[in-house]
Amino acid sequence: MQNHITPTPEAGKQFYQSFHDKGKIVMLNLIKYKVTADYTGLDSIKPAQSLSGKEAYKLYMNHTLPALEKAGGRLLFFGKSNAFLIGPESETWDAVLLVEHQSVEQFMAFAQDADYLKTMGHRTAALEDSRLLPISQLGK
Repeated sequence: MQNHITPTPEAGKQFYQSFHDKGKIVMLNLIKYKVTADYTGLDSIKPAQSLSGKEAYKLYMNHTLPALEKAGGRLLFFGKSNAFLIGPESETWDAVLLVEHQSVEQFMAFAQDADYLKTMGHRTAALEDSRLLPISQLGK
């Protein structure tokens, strides 16, 4: 099974080209936590005690929200999830987020923010798998 935690360079380029000059974008995040967070190679942010993936993701969110707001973005929704009502029975998710960014450029500023980059390893440690789907309003 292939897991998806970070975008490929090709996907990043396609995202930028597709959503440049489209105005606001909303990112649909589907999240599956690891049972135990894995901080291998992340010694600078590794907590003293072992954490669950859910706990590590909470740390990630605590550090991320200020950087998100600084870049003009906002968390629209963060909720618990599980199995699809319509979709593959084998695919389940622990959480769903909707994050709004004013533009692709502001999203990129957020993703490259030095404070964000220092602690984004909590996300890597926390996640078993994820999906990130950029969405723009119809007619744009």
